[in-house]
Amino acid sequence: MAGHIFYGFAVSVDGYIARAQGGDIGLPVPEEALHRHFNEVQKRTALNLYGRNMYEMMKYWDAPPAESAEFEQEFARAWQGTPKVVFSTRLDSVGPNARLVKEKADVERTVRQLKAETNGEIEVNGAGLAASLIRFGLVDEFRLYMMPVVLGGGKPYFEAGLQLELEPLGTESLPQHCTLLRFRPKKSRA
Repeated sequence: MAGHIFYGFAVSVDGYIARAQGGDIGLPVPEEALHRHFNEVQKRTALNLYGRNMYEMMKYWDAPPAESAEFEQEFARAWQGTPKVVFSTRLDSVGPNARLVKEKADVERTVRQLKAETNGEIEVNGAGLAASLIRFGLVDEFRLYMMPVVLGGGKPYFEAGLQLELEPLGTESLPQHCTLLRFRPKKSRA
């Protein structure tokens, strides 16, 4: 038994997951057909790992508005049902079905333990947390949901200065002209 950690995020053609400033991330909001893809991903996820910023953004799904569309309610139910571990030195508490890890020194040890104990997919959410796990060699797969937009700068999918050799795992055409690009870290041939 060992978990499979993946880092998946919507990304612009020029490699950014959000604009540098402002509340609008700049990427298209998933419409129903693409949202249903993400619903299925969430249903298959055994554990979510969050940095503080992404967790605070995703807490919306703990209680989405009652008038939300059925496919959004479906995602909320899947998200609520998935255990979450939140890594933050600033938060004092987290919501339902979540546990807080406050010590930076505990990130690698905790994730290694979770990976060993979890059977299934583990999603890492948040560029900062993902960068740490990439440096620790803990990310097994990268899923870039390439959206047909150029942001011209902002928060990158991969941390600046990070160098990786990747092996392609495949591509998939999704709704809204989104293309899923899947990679894994290339194993060194020592």
